[in-house]
Amino acid sequence: MKTARLWLKGRSELGLAALLGVLGAVVLWDGLRLNTPYSQSDPVGPRTMPIIVASLLLVCAVLLAVNVIRGGQGEAEGGEDVDLTHPSDWRTVLPLLGAFVLNVLLIDVVGWVISGTILFWGSVWALGSRKYVRDGLISVALAVLTFYGFYLGLGIKLPAGLLAGVL
Repeated sequence: MKTARLWLKGRSELGLAALLGVLGAVVLWDGLRLNTPYSQSDPVGPRTMPIIVASLLLVCAVLLAVNVIRGGQGEAEGGEDVDLTHPSDWRTVLPLLGAFVLNVLLIDVVGWVISGTILFWGSVWALGSRKYVRDGLISVALAVLTFYGFYLGLGIKLPAGLLAGVL
């Protein structure tokens, strides 16, 4: 047991390889379970893309595991403007996370335009902007544009919520 711990020390990338392998296996299993009849008009079918993605995930998992076992390690980021010794700024991260969680909780109740406005405005506030009116107007515009972009451009109906009769 102790030798296994010593061998695994410094090889945390094996965990990522295992995660990629499990994810690839799940996607492959799910893709192979798709029960669609063969069609002359669509010989490729909907099973092709999940199988390709799963295969790529499995190949990446194997290649990463082999690289780590051979002694390869990821290099620490050496960004020009990143101080790697500086701790995380939780005063930015937590409000940003709160904006995302609030969006998830509100989207079905109040609709995308309102929850998206809160998401966009909360994100810029968490990142440091203090131009409340300008940020609010831009957030409303982005929420409305993405609502209609998804609806008209992609044919995806986002929830309208409280604004169902207006949008």
